[in-house]
Amino acid sequence: MPEYRIEGVTLSGKVVSGSITADTKSVAKKRAHELGRDKKFKITDIHERVAYIYRVQKGTDKPIDGEQKAFTASEVRTALEKMGFKVLYVRRKLFGTKQRAAPATDIITFVRVSTDLMRQKLPFNEVMQLLINDITNSTLREAVKEINTELKQGKDSEKVFQKQTTVFGKFAANMLGLASKSGNMVEIYESTAKFLERNAEFKRSLKSALVTPLITLFVLFLAVLFYVAYIFPKTAEMFVKFHIKLPPMTSATLKFSNWLMANVTVLTILTVGPLIGFYMYIKTERGQFYMDKYMIKIPVLGPLFHKMAIEIFCRVFYALYSGSGENIEIIRMAAEACGNRYMEHQIKTVAIPMMLERGRGLTEAFEASGVFTRTAISRFNSGAETGTVKTTALQLAEYYEKETSYKLKNAVEAISLSVNMVIMIVLTALTLVSSETATVKVESPHMIMPVGIFLR
Repeated sequence: MPEYRIEGVTLSGKVVSGSITADTKSVAKKRAHELGRDKKFKITDIHERVAYIYRVQKGTDKPIDGEQKAFTASEVRTALEKMGFKVLYVRRKLFGTKQRAAPATDIITFVRVSTDLMRQKLPFNEVMQLLINDITNSTLREAVKEINTELKQGKDSEKVFQKQTTVFGKFAANMLGLASKSGNMVEIYESTAKFLERNAEFKRSLKSALVTPLITLFVLFLAVLFYVAYIFPKTAEMFVKFHIKLPPMTSATLKFSNWLMANVTVLTILTVGPLIGFYMYIKTERGQFYMDKYMIKIPVLGPLFHKMAIEIFCRVFYALYSGSGENIEIIRMAAEACGNRYMEHQIKTVAIPMMLERGRGLTEAFEASGVFTRTAISRFNSGAETGTVKTTALQLAEYYEKETSYKLKNAVEAISLSVNMVIMIVLTALTLVSSETATVKVESPHMIMPVGIFLR
């Protein structure tokens, strides 16, 4: 996530500065002005932390090129001059400055290897340094290098990792950032690695369940469209030319083909337009909220998405829960990590206020949010009564992990079967229409002969 430095002046004329993170500069400006109103100072400038490229030289040595992130070019120049270099130039990097997500396999490897090394009692800073040298993906390597540098400077680990949300993903960034504060880093890293591995497997299975069938159906649609719009009319129009009476299916298909070709522009707009509009809408914050809300209600796959989000919530809750009054913040963190904006909204706006303002219990608040299954509510209720909420959360996460893994396999088989049925129905329909055209005969006063002989 981009970092911005705020500069301002208090009412007494004192210069103040600080840093915030935000998705865009407009959001950063809004937060900066809100902060200025609260803390009683006037915003004078906002600088984004971006990459600068530079060329330096020491004495008569060969010039050295490099890259450094900073809020301003003058910061880079000053730092290099203090190191004894003669600065030839410092320029803002124009291309490739936008932070990208690192490949899931590289992130999983980073977390898993970190877990194994820490289990061997290796200090965390040494773990980071070892991994920096071995990470092949440039995006992840730069992110880990930046994290290591800022942790050495004594910065808050949670904020340091959250700045790299774009690279690691929201769940991993939150979990790894909280690990240093929890006192059980190995356990949290182990839980994070396990979930990331499962999530990657889930996505692979989901792609095999959806992507391949969708591509198959799309290619089938194009083939049918080509047949109905081009190949079939060429055949059927020969019969029309010789005033031959067409059978019912052939006649209906020809009428549909003519209508399709006459309205191709309108139909394309009506088909493509809504798809583009829907895609643009779900990219907005509001669109993502409603997408997450209704996605968990779709048949077959909806319950899987829902239970997987609950599983993530329970894993984060288990890793951080301590049984003290600070667990409101842990519930908030678990809600943010679950990956479903609708669930996050309901937990934050319904469950947490009920616990804080009305003094309601954990189970009652979760039930009022309307985003937890009956099984989850029942298990949390049992955990609250016996004082084993932390253990219950882990048991629930493990249960949903096994259930979603098993049901996903069934869903893949059901979707594959459905696609095969659609293909069979379409091919049967095309075969029937094609077979019917072969039975067309021409009538004459003296005889009835097959149309093939007549045309010959």
